[in-house]
Order: sequence, then C-alpha cells, then structure tokens
Amino acid sequence: MGDLVPPLFKKGLIMRQYKSDRLWFWLFLAPALFAFILVVIIPFIMGIYYSLTDWQAVAGIKPNFVGLENYKTMFTDIAFQYSLIRTFLFTFLSVMSINFMALLFAFLVTREVKGKNFFRAGFFIPNLIGGLVLGYIWQFIFKSVVPSIGTLLHIPALEDLLLLADPTLALFGLIFAFTWQYAGYIMMIYIAALLNVPQELLEAAEIDGANFWQKFRSITLPMIAQAFTITSFLTLVNSFKQFDIIIALTKGGPSTIYNGEIVNATELLAVHIYNVAFKYNDMAQGQARAIIFFLMLSVISIAQVYFSKKREVEM
Repeated sequence: MGDLVPPLFKKGLIMRQYKSDRLWFWLFLAPALFAFILVVIIPFIMGIYYSLTDWQAVAGIKPNFVGLENYKTMFTDIAFQYSLIRTFLFTFLSVMSINFMALLFAFLVTREVKGKNFFRAGFFIPNLIGGLVLGYIWQFIFKSVVPSIGTLLHIPALEDLLLLADPTLALFGLIFAFTWQYAGYIMMIYIAALLNVPQELLEAAEIDGANFWQKFRSITLPMIAQAFTITSFLTLVNSFKQFDIIIALTKGGPSTIYNGEIVNATELLAVHIYNVAFKYNDMAQGQARAIIFFLMLSVISIAQVYFSKKREVEM
C-alpha cells in the first residue's frame, strides 16, 4: 500500500488542478457568454415567437398568435421570390468575381516586382472604406464620371450608360463595387497561402518542363485548397448579407416587372427584410423572413464548408 500512496496523491493533485483550471476557464468565459446569451440567443428565441404572431412593435398592443400564417404569406409574396432569386444571383457572381480578382492580385504581389508592398497596400485600402461611403463614391462614378469619360473619348456606349437606372445592369454595378471593396481583404488570405507553397516543388516542376498552368493546377491549387475553403465561406456569407452598399448605391431600385408585379431590381434579401419591417411597418412579416434568411444562410454555409473540406482531402 505504501507504494500506491505517491501515485494516488499525484492523481489527486492533478484532479484538483484540473478542477481549478476549469473554474478559471468558466470565470473568464462568463462575461462573454452572458453577453452572447443576452444579445443573441434570447432575441433569436423571441424572434421565433414574434414570427408566429401579428406583432407590430406598438406599445400597449399585445400580439396575437397566428401560427405559420406569416410564413405562408412570405412564400407567396412575389417581391420575396424575386429578392431571393436576385440574392442567389448576386452571391454567385460576387463569390466568383471576388475570388478571381483576389487570387489574381495575390499572384501579382507575390512575384518579384518593384513596389509589390505598395500594390499590396493599394489593393487592400478599399476594404477600409465603409460600405455607405463606398456606395456614395461609386454612385458618383457611375452617374457622373463614366458618362463624362464617354463624352471625352467619344464613346457613345459609355456616354449613354446609366448603369444604376437599368434594372438589368444595376446588379452588375453592385457586384463591381463590392468586388472592388472586398477583393483586397481576400487577397491577403491568398497571399499567406501562396507564400507557404514550397518553392522546391515549383522549381522541380519547372525543370521537368511544366508550364505555369500545369504548375498551378497540379501543385499550387492543391496546396492552397484550405485558403479556398476560408475565402469561399467569407465571400459567400458577406454576399448574402450585403446591405450598406445597396442602400448607398441604389436603395434597392430601380423598379422592374416580375410576374406582373412591380419589384425592385436590387432589393436583395437583407434590404427586403429591412423594408418589410421598417418601411412597410410589418414587423412580424419581417421577423419571419429574417428567420428563414438565417436558416437558409446557415444551411448553405455549412454545406459549402463541408464540401470544400471534402475537396481538400481529395486534392
């Protein structure tokens, strides 16, 4: 028994230390956890309840329970359907354009060229500009600068181009402005990934006669697959949630016709939910649409990460 005392005593010390560490862990976590529950979890649960009522956020008026009526109305609303379609289109095109431009910028600024640090800073600076300010800047460019350039260079296509007034082209104006803002941030992630690609592999492939595309497809792309997972997730989520640039640039307009009803060409889901809740003062409908927006974005984001991770393993 004497031989067993030291190990048991040591085990007791380890258990006491473990309990003490867990106590300190929860003490340090408690403020952030309390704030998260108070600001996120409780309002979310209340939001689910309010989406099942006719709540109008008017003091003294108790909301009545209406069940799934708000959700039925939402899915039959032409404006919601059109907003959903345009959001998916905007997200798909934004994810493609941002990642393409970011990867192109990353390749440019990781080459041995003069002033590459200057170019890195230049590409990144637009990300520091707030969405509202950026929207007003591009509104001025699209409305005044582009037609003036067309007049100066005698290019009728630019001279008569009213990008933000055209229901078909206005969405591409948003994509252009959003790509200009966000590509520099995504570029930094690609730079970190490209700098971690072993140069020995690229040099060996070059000695074997591989061209740039062969080296990119067989070596660089598999080595930066993890960066693609991160950048795809970030661009996907931010594209779906885009709000401030749209408010500053188009306010959801211009108007167009969809299924015989007047709708707004650039009113994406985030803007649509805001308008329903605050512009049309239908809080319950706005809350129901916000719940569906959250569930949809969660499912799409989780699926994207899952398939990207699976792709990493295959590569």
